[in-house]
Amino acid sequence: MALTHFDKDGHAHMVDVSDKAVTDRIAVAEAQVVMRAETLALVTEGRAKKGDVLGVARLAGIMAAKRTSDLIPLCHPLPITRVALDLTPDPALPGVRIEATVKTSGQTGVEMEALTAASVAALTVYDMLKAAEKSMRIEGLRVVLKDGGKSGRYEAEQ
Repeated sequence: MALTHFDKDGHAHMVDVSDKAVTDRIAVAEAQVVMRAETLALVTEGRAKKGDVLGVARLAGIMAAKRTSDLIPLCHPLPITRVALDLTPDPALPGVRIEATVKTSGQTGVEMEALTAASVAALTVYDMLKAAEKSMRIEGLRVVLKDGGKSGRYEAEQ
């Protein structure tokens, strides 16, 4: 399988999408921040010293999705039509589950935007709680759904 971000000589380049059809596209990515139950209680009880952990992380993820092409060298700047982040405390982890959904109508997909949103939201959760627990882990960053465009639909196995 040929990698699209390399030309015939093996040099990195931005993919030319000018001949691709404009279609509705969506991508969903997920990540988890695993922490001690006591640290999660700071979030769920609103006792984190830096404030509303989930609200700030949600905004950080939205902002990150919009800046993906500034962070990932070969990503196209895209007219994003929707970014939504769900941050759910999960005592079974224990930790926070993050799901980022990004939509556009365009010539290339939004998988990188969804991954960037989920990862920056996870990093923000870590940043806001690191004074309480430095051993938190960010895990499971992946695309769970991608739809639209020539390659069609992809859904990750659960």
